[in-house]
Amino acid sequence: MADTWDNVTIPEFNSLLQMDPYLKQYEKDFRRRYGLFEKRLFLLEEAEGGFDQFTRSYRTFGVNRMADNRLVLREWAPAAEALFLTGDFNGWDNFSHPYEKKEFGKWELCLPPKHDKSPAIEHNTKLKVVVHTKKGERLYRISPWAKYAIQAEKQVIYDWVHWDPPQPYMHIHPRPKKPQSLRIYESHVGIASPDPKVASYTNFTINVLPRIKDLGYNCIQLMAVMEHAYYASFGYQVTSFFAASSRYGTPEELKQLIDTAHSLDIVVLLDVVHSHASQNTEDGLNSFDGSDSCFFHSPPRGEHALWGSRLFNYSSWEVLRFLLSNLRWWMEEYRFDGFRFDGVTSMMYHHHGIGSMFSGDYSEYFGLQVDEDSLVYLMTANHVLHTLYPDCITIAEDVSGMPAVCRSVAEGGLGFDYRLAMAIPDKWIQILKELADEAWDMGNIVYTLTNRRYGENCIAYAESHDQSLVGDKSLAFWLMDKEMYTNMSSLIPMTPVIDRGIQLHKMIRLLTHALGGEGYLNFMGNEFGHPEWLDFPRKGNNESYHYARRQYNLLDTDHLRYRQLYDFDRDMNRTEDKYGWLAAPPAFVSAKHEGDKVIVFERGNVLFLLNFHPTRSQTNYRVAVASPGKYTIKLDSDEVQYGGHGRLDHNTEFFTEPQPFNERDNSMLVYIPCRTALILGNDDTESCY
Repeated sequence: MADTWDNVTIPEFNSLLQMDPYLKQYEKDFRRRYGLFEKRLFLLEEAEGGFDQFTRSYRTFGVNRMADNRLVLREWAPAAEALFLTGDFNGWDNFSHPYEKKEFGKWELCLPPKHDKSPAIEHNTKLKVVVHTKKGERLYRISPWAKYAIQAEKQVIYDWVHWDPPQPYMHIHPRPKKPQSLRIYESHVGIASPDPKVASYTNFTINVLPRIKDLGYNCIQLMAVMEHAYYASFGYQVTSFFAASSRYGTPEELKQLIDTAHSLDIVVLLDVVHSHASQNTEDGLNSFDGSDSCFFHSPPRGEHALWGSRLFNYSSWEVLRFLLSNLRWWMEEYRFDGFRFDGVTSMMYHHHGIGSMFSGDYSEYFGLQVDEDSLVYLMTANHVLHTLYPDCITIAEDVSGMPAVCRSVAEGGLGFDYRLAMAIPDKWIQILKELADEAWDMGNIVYTLTNRRYGENCIAYAESHDQSLVGDKSLAFWLMDKEMYTNMSSLIPMTPVIDRGIQLHKMIRLLTHALGGEGYLNFMGNEFGHPEWLDFPRKGNNESYHYARRQYNLLDTDHLRYRQLYDFDRDMNRTEDKYGWLAAPPAFVSAKHEGDKVIVFERGNVLFLLNFHPTRSQTNYRVAVASPGKYTIKLDSDEVQYGGHGRLDHNTEFFTEPQPFNERDNSMLVYIPCRTALILGNDDTESCY
């Protein structure tokens, strides 16, 4: 078989090798992956008329209404003995509506319209697939293609509800263009209000979208939208892949949310979970046809040891149909603008990343531990999405650092646009946990923020939802802890704890934003130092919603310092919007001085100065710059409106001298107060951007 792959040509493989010559020794692996990908596309063309048609299979599977109001139902249940449809429409008769067996494990049922020409199944009524197994069992199942599922009061199991509204929501606004600089507001609809309850899509549209716009984020990443029976799973144990979670409202209300975001020029990404599925059987995919496989590998390969969930069989034709059509469904039906793929590390390796430290040795990314079925699925998914939707954005949640995850499929990569820079939040937590301020290592911080694969875009973040969960602490909590409850009023002098916390909170964010990647992410509420962690209602907390909410109301109390952090975050994003450092090449770091605790770097035509020293301000401090000219302050974390001490005169002009310093031709003298971050812009070159 090895000879077969020798004939495979990866169209742009040379550009990948130019970027990283060390990958040459793994050329066979890349050829094999690409060969398998090409074969898959060829077979799709041959058997299904190409991927465009194949990925619209939601039009033929599940329940679909034809132009004459006939309903055609189709399922894939290869291990089933017989299939029936039951529901409100037939008085829950288990045998009156049998599916007809077709080839390849498929089943089909056609329901003519009623006498009045209306569909046989009414909108918003309940259904079930009755599966008869070879063992003689009778199972009640939700169609894997169900578009809506609800949990009746006091019920544990979700019900399948036929969703076919007489007047579906019509999108008015075009999709915005793909932003050059991606500034992501990671959001969970259910916790997006101060009230101790599950908040709605409509609440998010009315109350949260305007804040996101005001803050200067141009992208929302929506979590926990795919239906999940267990709220506390944060949406990561999906039960119905085509259903938008009903706990926040109707599909039409989610469509309105996305349409409204588009009207504000904000793109919306879906947190898509194709790495695993809930092991629920009655309202999930697990053992849909009575077998232990169907959509998944049989155990043990088909079970995730840590997550207690089922793992997809990515080599199966029908699983490929299901998952690729699922991506297309969210793009077409809801008009999402792309996806953040959850659990990509788990997908890419047979060991799922369990117990693997990933030292960065290339041998870890190739060989038998790699699940090539999964890689080919991800290559196919990215190829389909970027071919059909050139502005589509895909982000990989990958902690392993596999080379070429964010290079194009034509180069032999997986085709993602970005990967999450997951080492950065871990570094900040480690520093706050273990080191005194005087012991912060500037070189190590800069290394962590700049240590990414050249030519592969990263989304940097100081903290995401992971750091906010109960059992961990947000950065604001690490910095200020219980004083956040008592000493956040600006009507009283700042305590040393609050002063330190507020200044470092801003500095950590700006440094991460400017140095850590080609995109930036913030989890909702963390921008203003949300005072509490996140904990969903569960038995362990008496089903309390107290911590499953975001207290945006704190921003409306002017004398609370949360507003100061919010204002800084807003102006940081707006400054990026003006200078575009995220879309600029990586920064040139001219100083990381351990004794002074100062970091200096240039990116996107601006100069960043950060003085982390707890007590020593730097007067007449020489810093290196490339472009000569006059520099003025563009952002100053020490401004009073941001909870700073107002130690800088914003009318000050800084002039360069042709004095070489730290590998730059020019330098200038500046004043950087302790615990302050500054952005200086060159007024002479500003018009050139």
